[in-house]
Amino acid sequence: MNSEIGPIALLGTSADPPTCGHQALLCGLLNLFPRVVTWASDNPSKEHLTSLETRHQLLDALVVDIDNPRLKLIQDLSSPWTITTLERASQLWPMAELIFVVGSDLAGQIPTWTQAQDLLRLARVGIAPREGWPIKKTQINTLQALGGRIDLLPLKTPPTASSIIRKKPKLSQIPAAIVPILEERNLYGLKTSSQ
Repeated sequence: MNSEIGPIALLGTSADPPTCGHQALLCGLLNLFPRVVTWASDNPSKEHLTSLETRHQLLDALVVDIDNPRLKLIQDLSSPWTITTLERASQLWPMAELIFVVGSDLAGQIPTWTQAQDLLRLARVGIAPREGWPIKKTQINTLQALGGRIDLLPLKTPPTASSIIRKKPKLSQIPAAIVPILEERNLYGLKTSSQ
C-alpha cells in the first residue's frame, strides 16, 4: 500500500434522496479515513423515484455543503454492479487500499452480488451499523469464507432512511443543503410555499 495515498473509503448510495443519515455517515467516514469518495448509483434491486442525474445533483449539493477537501464525489465510479465500480476504483488508485462501505442492512446480501468473490478481493468491506439491522456473526463468517476482509466501522448514524422520506417527507431528516432543490423541483412531496 502506498502510504502517501492511504486507504480510501468508497460509499455508493442511491441518494433517493440523500438523508441526514448519509450526511452523518460521510462525516463519520472522514473521521476514520484520509479520503472518502462517494457517488450516486442505480441499485438493480430498487425502483428509484428520481433519475440518476437528479440524485447525483442532490448528493453533489450535500458534498459541497460538507465542504471537506478529503471528500470527493466521483460519479464516473457509478455502476449498478459493485464489481464494475471497484474495477474502476482500482484503475484510478492502483496503489491504494480500498474500503467499500455498506450499511449493516446490506451485509447479508453481498454474497449474492455479481462476482462477489472477485469484488471481495478488490476491496475490504467496511460495515456501518444501521439501527434495526444488527450485524450478524453468520454474515461476517460467510463473507470471510468467500475471502472478504471485514471492518466493523465504529460509527453512529441517525435512524433515517430514504425509503421512509419517499413515503412521508420529514424536513428534520433531510439535510438543509438539499431542501431548496427538493422544493424548487417539487421532489419527494416537497414544494415551495409560493406554489
